[in-house]
Order: sequence, then structure tokens, then C-alpha cells
Amino acid sequence: MVTGGQQTGRAPVREVVAAVEQIPDPEIPVITLADLGVLREVTPDEATGSIAVTMTPTYSGCPAMEVMEGQVARAIALRGWEPVVRRQLDPPWTTDWMSEAGKAKLTRFGIAPPGPADAPQRSGGPVGLQLQVRQVACPHCGSAATEELARFGSTACKALRRCLDCREPFDEFKPL
Repeated sequence: MVTGGQQTGRAPVREVVAAVEQIPDPEIPVITLADLGVLREVTPDEATGSIAVTMTPTYSGCPAMEVMEGQVARAIALRGWEPVVRRQLDPPWTTDWMSEAGKAKLTRFGIAPPGPADAPQRSGGPVGLQLQVRQVACPHCGSAATEELARFGSTACKALRRCLDCREPFDEFKPL
């Protein structure tokens, strides 16, 4: 590639950003890292030939985070840029950062998407406790008559549920 008359071997930034945004989540490959909302910032530095990506894990102990960071670094490096991948924990990730397109993809795949997190911003004080039963629509038939079978499903960010009408089990992506 030629930039300003010099041979750089680097793909255009927009191509790199598009590639990073299209990386599938390693635990739920029907959604991308952009859909999931873990990509916080993508910053190119032409002078150093690097692209810095800031990511926030879905929770601090997310076992897939190293895989995600590796996929991002590889996508950048394959396009001729030096990857700089940073992990940012504050503010903490929330399911409110998920895209509507990503939530629709989850539903089509048979996973109930999260509703609004309704979590107050953490200010260093006590965290309020909400005692209520969440109504989660079945992604198969749409019924609100569902029950939670297990607080943790196939991954820590999902719960296992069952529809009382169609009797199908399904994962729910828990609102955080």
C-alpha cells in the first residue's frame, strides 16, 4: 500500500477497524465483539504504525478475554499494523453496551437477550439489592411463561431457563 508516496504495507485504518469489529465472540460466535460491546476504543497512530484497542471484559474473570485480545491483535497484525491491546475494567461492562443487532442475533440463535441492566452506577458505596423475578421471553415461541432452572448456563454470563408453554430449554444472557 502507498501512503503519502511511501510504501507502508499497512491496510487502511477503516479496513482494520472493520476487521476488528467483525471478530466473533469466542463463547457465542453468532455475535461479534462489536455487538457484545467489549470494544471501547480503536486508536491508530500513523507515526508508530500501531493501532491501540481498548477492551472491557464482560466481567473481570472472563475466561474468553485472552482469546478475544489475541484475535484482535492478530487481525491488526495481519493488516500490517503493530497491535496494542489494552484491558480497561472501569467503568465495568454492562449488557446495556450490547448492540440491538447483537441482541436480535442472540434471539435468532435461541438465546434470550438481556433486558435493560437497570443497575445504578457504582460510586464506591454499597450495591443495592433488588428482589424481583425477571420475566424473560422464550426465544423460541415468545411466551413470557418461563422459569430459571440454573443461575449459570453454558457460560457464566448466561442462565439456563425453560419455557413453560413450549417446554424448550434455552439460555438467557443475564443483564449486568
